[in-house]
Amino acid sequence: MNCQNIMESNETTEDKETRSDQQLTMKNNWMEQTKIPQVRAIVERQDPSSKEVDDLTIRRFLRARGLDIGKASSMLLRYLKWRREFVPNGSISLLETPNEVAQNKMFLQGSDKKGRPITVILGARHFQSKGGLEEFKRFVVYGFDKICSRMPPGQEKFVVIGDLEGWGYANSDIHGYLGSLTNFAGILSQKGLQRYSLCMFPTFLWQRGRLFILL
Repeated sequence: MNCQNIMESNETTEDKETRSDQQLTMKNNWMEQTKIPQVRAIVERQDPSSKEVDDLTIRRFLRARGLDIGKASSMLLRYLKWRREFVPNGSISLLETPNEVAQNKMFLQGSDKKGRPITVILGARHFQSKGGLEEFKRFVVYGFDKICSRMPPGQEKFVVIGDLEGWGYANSDIHGYLGSLTNFAGILSQKGLQRYSLCMFPTFLWQRGRLFILL
């Protein structure tokens, strides 16, 4: 029995699974690196402004579309178009969301043990404001842009804690919730929380009147 056979015979099932996962990760990384330039070339031909998009962002769109170059390119182009139209100045200012900010309902709360930024949303403080749906959508973009800006390199997840204590009918805003979904998907696409129409599926945990959402 040679050395390789001896090593393999001593491996546990968990060791084999870990080694298999590592090999798969290496293979996927290699495939991603070969496809990133192809996506960049396609997107830059149609949208010269995309030259500012970094490789990590392109990789996220690739992952969100199963490494399909065509689908990832189309998705990235749609995202860039949405971003230009909705955030023409590059970012949302607090002056554009005065009524929503005044409700004091969204807070950044450091990071968890894995380095994921945490934000807390107090549902009972949300009311339909006189700023209307457009202001609420701008507030959503502003809030999640802030969260994404705090994500360290290599981190692609964040944590949202939705505190529903005291939430009632007066706080219900179906039009606002539905209207912000498109914006939410667009924001996530920027950081690849792939998961952002990039298919990010949240995990919901209910405990003592609080809704925990792990993205």
